[in-house]
Amino acid sequence: MAKNFSKISKALTDYTRDQLRQIAKTFGIPLRRIIEERLNKSDLIEKIKENPDYQKQTQISRIEILKNNIKGMRDPEDIMIEIISVFKDLEFIPTPGNYYTFIYKAKTPKIKYDQHPLIAALEVKQWGFRGLNFHWQDVDPKQAIRNYTWNEVNGQLYTVYDDEIDYMKSIQYQKFRINN
Repeated sequence: MAKNFSKISKALTDYTRDQLRQIAKTFGIPLRRIIEERLNKSDLIEKIKENPDYQKQTQISRIEILKNNIKGMRDPEDIMIEIISVFKDLEFIPTPGNYYTFIYKAKTPKIKYDQHPLIAALEVKQWGFRGLNFHWQDVDPKQAIRNYTWNEVNGQLYTVYDDEIDYMKSIQYQKFRINN
């Protein structure tokens, strides 16, 4: 009876060539192709590693990495640095309906703002963009819709995916400041 390799539990190099063939088959790599190409064990491992389904299964989620990195942290600056180090998908211009976090320095004097917004982008304008800031939603829902001007965004926007937004909303990394 063939072993089910839907979950890989050890390094691919620890499997035999026959087991690797079964793993390849599990990920939709045709056995005929493996035989025709006369793949040796290391070539077979490379073929498996190139497979998107294999990559998806073996990838540790960004949220799991972030959870581990910020465990016990309280300082919003330190947490934001960790978020930036984990979230590598960047955009300059937000897409309405998508989620982002970034570093921001407001230009309006005497305004209270969040230096580390977590937003749902609403619309893009010539001067910048509007977004629903989830950090403001908890503090003052009336102020949750915010304007962000291009020049005050420090760097780029870090993309937050749909399956990550709930966890991101649970992290206390907002940094409310008053612009002087």
